[in-house]
Amino acid sequence: MKRWIVAFCLISIIVFLLIACETQRLTSDAQYTPHTRAFTLITIPLLVKESATTFDFLHKDFAKGGVLGGKEVYTFSPDHITVYQGDKVDLTIVNPEDDNHTFTLRDFGVDLALAPQATTKVSFVASKVGSFTFYCNMASHMPFMSGQLIVLRDSSAASS
Repeated sequence: MKRWIVAFCLISIIVFLLIACETQRLTSDAQYTPHTRAFTLITIPLLVKESATTFDFLHKDFAKGGVLGGKEVYTFSPDHITVYQGDKVDLTIVNPEDDNHTFTLRDFGVDLALAPQATTKVSFVASKVGSFTFYCNMASHMPFMSGQLIVLRDSSAASS
């Protein structure tokens, strides 16, 4: 009886090790196939000079020398995008308001004018791993109107 238990335990350990090695081999051989990732971004006013007509307390903030003097607070929504290295990124950027904006992502050679009340499209390949800032290059909208493109290493996709 003891020999049978010992033999069963040894066979179980060997089978477990074979399965673990095969799983590791399959996982390490897996290659990530890049995808096309499509996102829609919208420009959104958060705190603009026109707000002072509704909220009297903002007159002081938007006045010359005020904390927002010469600035307006806009954002991109969403303001974070995550993709994998090698993915093609298709962006549709909607500017529903009457102000001009830009979409600048220098690390990938993207610098677009966003006309008022218009939709602009751009595509690029996320060839570099890291965190990259995109922003509106209009002086009065900086530094507030910005976001992050996060590009994960393609091996992360294969192992998940």
